[in-house]
Amino acid sequence: MKTLLKPKLYSIGAYTLLSVSVNIMAVEQELTPEITHTKPLLQNNDEIERITIHYRQAYRGNVASSELPQAITLLDNTLIQDTGITRFQDLLDFSSSIARQNNGGGLWDSFSLRGFPGNENIPSGYLINGFNGGRSFSGHRDLSNVEYVEILKGPGSALYGRSEPGGTINIITKKPQYETSGYIKASAASEDQYRVEGDFTTGLSETIAFRVNGAWQDYDSFRDEVFSNKKVISPSIRWQIDKESSLLYEVEYLKQEQLFDRGIVVINNDINTVPLSRYLGNPNDGATVIEAKSHQLTYDKQLTQQWSLSTGYAYRDSSLSGFSSDAELAQSRQSLYDDGETLTRQHRYRDYSSVDNAVRFELSSSLMTGVLQHNLLLGIDAYDYELNTAMSRYRGSKGAYSINIYQPIYSDEQPEVSLLYKNKEQQQAWGSYVQDQIDVTEQWKVQLGLRIDSYKQEISDDVSQGSSSQSDQRLSPKIGVVYVYSDQLSVYSVYSEGYLPLSGTDYAGNAFAPEESKSIELGVKFDTQWLAQMPINGTIAIFDAKKNNILTSDPINTGYSATLGAAKSTGVEIDLNAEITEGLSASLSYAYLDTRTVNEAINPDWGVLVSAGSRLVNVPKNTASIIVKQDLSDVNIDGHLGINWRFVDSRLGDTVDPDFQLASYQLVGLFVNTRINNNIKLGLSVDNLFNEQYIANSYSALWAFPGEPRSVKVSVAYEF
Repeated sequence: MKTLLKPKLYSIGAYTLLSVSVNIMAVEQELTPEITHTKPLLQNNDEIERITIHYRQAYRGNVASSELPQAITLLDNTLIQDTGITRFQDLLDFSSSIARQNNGGGLWDSFSLRGFPGNENIPSGYLINGFNGGRSFSGHRDLSNVEYVEILKGPGSALYGRSEPGGTINIITKKPQYETSGYIKASAASEDQYRVEGDFTTGLSETIAFRVNGAWQDYDSFRDEVFSNKKVISPSIRWQIDKESSLLYEVEYLKQEQLFDRGIVVINNDINTVPLSRYLGNPNDGATVIEAKSHQLTYDKQLTQQWSLSTGYAYRDSSLSGFSSDAELAQSRQSLYDDGETLTRQHRYRDYSSVDNAVRFELSSSLMTGVLQHNLLLGIDAYDYELNTAMSRYRGSKGAYSINIYQPIYSDEQPEVSLLYKNKEQQQAWGSYVQDQIDVTEQWKVQLGLRIDSYKQEISDDVSQGSSSQSDQRLSPKIGVVYVYSDQLSVYSVYSEGYLPLSGTDYAGNAFAPEESKSIELGVKFDTQWLAQMPINGTIAIFDAKKNNILTSDPINTGYSATLGAAKSTGVEIDLNAEITEGLSASLSYAYLDTRTVNEAINPDWGVLVSAGSRLVNVPKNTASIIVKQDLSDVNIDGHLGINWRFVDSRLGDTVDPDFQLASYQLVGLFVNTRINNNIKLGLSVDNLFNEQYIANSYSALWAFPGEPRSVKVSVAYEF
C-alpha cells in the first residue's frame, strides 16, 4: 500500500504555508484553501490509517487561490517569528497596499486598504476565521494565536458583503493538533518592554485535540509617561466526531491597560516642534482599560462526495473606558495659535462597549453539468450588533485647561466632566450569497457571484433624546474571468459592486448613509523560472475603485465624523517572491495609489472647501517593502539572517488643511535567529536601524502620532 503526500504551497512573500493531505489507498486529493493536519487513527503492522483534518476557510469554497480572479497576499507565522513583531498592525506594514490611519489615541488598529480608510473614530474592520472581529473596541490585536493573515484585495463584496472596496483582511488563528508540541518565549526590548508568550497543543484522545496560547506583556514607551500592559489568552478544542464531521470551539480573552496618547503637535510642518517623546496629555488620567472576549463555534461536515457544509456562530463583546486630555482642535479655542507655546486641552471620559453576534451557514460543491465544471458556493450569514458610546468632557474657555508644549508640567488638575452624548446603536443584518466559478475549458474560468443584503439600524442619544433609524436592501453583483495560459501564468479580470453600513452619527445626531462602491481590476499571476532558473512568483494588478458616502474627521466637533462625499482610488500593485539561491530568498511588495475626492465638499462647521481631486488623509501615493532572508547553514549555523526595508511616501495630515503634509520616510530592520539545540532558539531584531524620525499617522497637526525610534529586541524560546 502506498501513501501519497500531495503538498499545497501558499506563497507568503519569502515565506510559505505548507498544507499536506495524507490519504490511504493511493488516492490523491486536491486541497481547498484550508489548513490541513493529519493524525494516525489505527496502526496495524505496516498499515497506518490516517484521517485528514480540514480547517476550512469561510467564503472560499473549493477553488484554489491561484485560480481565483483576485489578488491575495499571505503574511504567515514564520514572518512573525523572524521579525519578532507581536502586533497585528505591525504585520500589516509588510503589505504595501495598507497604510496606517488614526489609531484612537494609540488604543487600536486602524488602516486603509488600497487607499480607502473606514471611520476614523472606530477601529478598522477585519475578519477572524471569517467572522467580523474588527469593529469592536478590542485594543491592539495580538499575534500570539495567529497562524497567518490573508489580505484579500479588491472586489469581493459579492461574497464577503459589507466590506471595503479595497479588500478584506481575514485572520486565521492557530488550530488544535493531535501531536503534542509548543513553545514558551521570553523577550526584552528597548524602553523596558518585556513579554512572555506561549503555545501548547496536544491530543486529549484519538478524537479530541486541545490548544492554548497567549501572552503577557509590560511595556513602557519612547513616549514620556506612556505605558501599555496587556494580557491575552486563547484556548481552543476540536472534536473529530467521525471521518466526515468535526466541531471546533475557540475562545479569546484580552485585557489592555494603556495611557491615552494623542501624540505631538506640529507647527508649520516642523516635525521637530517638540521632541517626539513629548507627552502632552495628563498622566494623572490613568490607564484606559480595554477588555474583549470572543467565542467561535464551527461545525464542518462532508455531506457527500460532492457537497460539504461549514457553519458557525461567533460572539464578541468588548469595552473601553478611561480619561484623556486631548488638544483642542477648534482654532478659535486654541491658545497655541496665539502665543505658540500654550496648548489648550479638553478633558474627556470615554465609556464604550459593543456586543456582536454572528452566524454563518455555507455549502460548497464541485459538480458537472454537461461539459462544464461548476465550483459552487452557497451561503447565508447574519449578525446582531450593538454599539454603546458615551463621552463626557470638560471644555473650558481658551487656555483654561492647558499645558506648555516646551516646558510641560503634569499637574493634578483634572476638571470635572459632564455628559456630552450617550448613544446606543443597534444593527441587524442578514445576507445570502451564491458564487459559481465555472471551468468553461481547461484555460477559461468564469466566476459569477451575487449577494443580497438586508439591514436595519437604530440609533438613539439619551442626552439629546434624539433618535434615527434606517433600513435598506442591496444587491452586490460580481463577475470575474480567469485565463489560465499555463501552470505558470494566468490572467484575470473582475468587476464588483458593494456596500457597507456605517456606525455612528454626525454632530447633529444623524445616521450616515451606507457606503457604496464599484471596482474593477485586471491582474496577472505567475510562478516561473527567471534569470538562470531562479524561481519567482507573484501578482501584478491594476485597479480602479470608487466609493460614495465616505467619512472623515469633523475638525470642529472632535470625536465625530462627517461625510466627505465620494472618492476614487486608481493604482498598481506588485507582489513578487523569489528564491535567489538555494539559501537566499526575497520578497517585494509595491503599491502606487492615486486616491482622491471626486466632488467638492464643504461643511458649514468647517468653513473650508475641500475641492474635487483632494487627497485623503494618511494615504501615501507610493509604498514599498522588501524582505531578504539568508539561510546560514553554509557557515555551519542553524539559523538565518534577514533585512527588511520599507518606504512610505508623503501623505496629507488633515482633511481640511492641505498645507499639513506628513513627510515620507524609510525604515530598515534586521533580524537573526539561531538554534542552540533542538529545543532552544535565540532571536535578535532591530527596527528602525537608522533611527528615522517620522509621523506614522495623523488626525490633525495637533494630533500627530510619531513613529518609534530605533528599537532592539532579544528573545529566547524553548520549543518542544
